Amino acid sequence: MEILTGIIGIGGWAALIAAVVFYLRMQKEKKEALRKEEESIVKNPKVVVIGGGTGQSVFLRGLKYYTSNITAVVTVADDGGGSGVLREDLGMLPPGDIRNCILALANIEPTMNEVMQYRFEEGVLKGQSFGNLFLAAMTGLYGNFETAVSKLGEIFAITGKVYPVTLEDVNLVAELKNGDIVEGESAIPKESRKRGSGIKRLYLNKKNIQPLKEVIHAIQDADVIIMGPGSLYTSVIPNLLVEGVVEAIKESYAPKIYISNVMTQPGETDGYNVCDHIEALAAHTGENIVDYVVANKEILNDEVFSRYSKDGAKQVLLDHYQEKKLSDMGIKAVESNLIEIKSNYIRHDAKEVSKVIIKILSDFRKR
Repeated sequence: MEILTGIIGIGGWAALIAAVVFYLRMQKEKKEALRKEEESIVKNPKVVVIGGGTGQSVFLRGLKYYTSNITAVVTVADDGGGSGVLREDLGMLPPGDIRNCILALANIEPTMNEVMQYRFEEGVLKGQSFGNLFLAAMTGLYGNFETAVSKLGEIFAITGKVYPVTLEDVNLVAELKNGDIVEGESAIPKESRKRGSGIKRLYLNKKNIQPLKEVIHAIQDADVIIMGPGSLYTSVIPNLLVEGVVEAIKESYAPKIYISNVMTQPGETDGYNVCDHIEALAAHTGENIVDYVVANKEILNDEVFSRYSKDGAKQVLLDHYQEKKLSDMGIKAVESNLIEIKSNYIRHDAKEVSKVIIKILSDFRKR
């Protein structure tokens, strides 16, 4: 020690000690910053939800109680109902799914929500919702659908953001297993049932459809990426057919979660189990892009199930064989009781699904 002191000198020792203290302090501050970041991610994660239809908006209603950093990416291939009429008459993107997602994330009085969801029962507006017309008016006012959606989100003080996956006018096309081609999102399940042939693959009627740049940025910045819940072929997969979306998902380090449907959907997923849903996703994305699959394990009572079974629908449940198959694909299966029955309709329990998602993210971050 005396020799070292002689070589380094007292001043040198003081500088060395100061440097060590500084280094230890920096390491402590770095660890504290990382701890706060981890805590923030788990408590208020940046969640991207990719889908469309009723399933997506129902899920968003529950998710907003667990995080304010939500980005809903919504398909614009819808061509049925009131949305289809406005799309054809005004040349605008279909507003229905966008409207439902905005209202799901909105902080408004229940009465206003009812007004926005009101559907006219008579006259030329029969079947059209007031919310769709409101969004159509906003689009006409601002001359741009993207701006109209953004302004509507501001008006309703939504928790998060809602984006159409693209601003381009596209239609969904299906090749059935018998070789038939069916065009139109609303026609695909009908024709599949009518012709007794399942869906082989989907594609868009135009090539090189470009995504909204905010969609790609949201995926790149996400803490967790969720696909579903919703119709596999007409709500979830259409988003993945837009140029650059799958690539952004693959490049992300965030966990990718697929929320499986609780029931098969006639004309789309007849006879499908959980693995079949995952394989359909992989077939349309070139490879597996899912890290976790969330599935329901709650068995429906006979009275409820019988109403759906008459239409050919069955529960989508996991078994040991599927769990092994998913594990071999690098996918972790997470099961829970996820069913809510409301007005005799089976749907996901949004808050329970949200709890599962947050738990998955928490465990993922710890690892």
